[in-house]
Amino acid sequence: MQCKNCQTEIQESDDFCSACGGRIIRNRLTLRNLFEHFSEQFLNYDNKFIQTFIGLFTKPDDVIGGYISGVRKRYVNVISYFAISVTLAGLQVFIFKKFYPELFNFGSYGTPGGEEMMQYILDLTQEYQAIAMMVNIPIYAILCKLTFFRNKTYNYTELLTIFMYIYSQTTIVSVIISITGAILGLTFGSISMLLLPFMFIYTAYCLKKLYKLSMKGILIKTLIFLIIVSILYVLSIIAAVAILYLTGNMDILKRMAESQNMVN
Repeated sequence: MQCKNCQTEIQESDDFCSACGGRIIRNRLTLRNLFEHFSEQFLNYDNKFIQTFIGLFTKPDDVIGGYISGVRKRYVNVISYFAISVTLAGLQVFIFKKFYPELFNFGSYGTPGGEEMMQYILDLTQEYQAIAMMVNIPIYAILCKLTFFRNKTYNYTELLTIFMYIYSQTTIVSVIISITGAILGLTFGSISMLLLPFMFIYTAYCLKKLYKLSMKGILIKTLIFLIIVSILYVLSIIAAVAILYLTGNMDILKRMAESQNMVN
């Protein structure tokens, strides 16, 4: 008898493969054992996903630092965890578009031109959400590298791993909070006001743990980070205008300017 996973010879009485650790499945697939497998993988307290989710709050240095140092079996690996977060984010977009389209009514957030601009950015982000998530991680890693430019604790590849875990965790939490907020009737702006501080504080908390910084140290690094982001924010506005120009959507800016003149 051979293991179906790695083709190693095993005994008929074995329940697990001695080479790869895979469970020996003898029964045909049914709805019952399919649900049992799902429950075992995702719903019980001892499974890797829940342990990883909790661990990234209670001891992110152990989860992320452990993975970087070579620990692979204790928690969900970074690629799988990121894939889960992308899947949940896609599910969130589907739920919002299907059941809560009014959530993205920007009429109360500014001028008609501003409303159109916000809607355009949102539609673009949702359409290319997975790509945007993958692009954001290298950007965050670069920002961290610039912020900790004298600290050589982690190289760039390790920073990518760190921010894949952090970004995945904040995405999963954001999905939970956003869907709950939509059910409770909160607006997009209200939900964002809850999520943005959480993302910022959680990222600082993880970096404090990983770099073993004091409270003073993380505050200084936060100030440096804000200065860098302010500079990049100005550059991003320039880039956004360039994108609107190249995609033929400059009329949005014109309508914004006209609306602002009417208000004034």
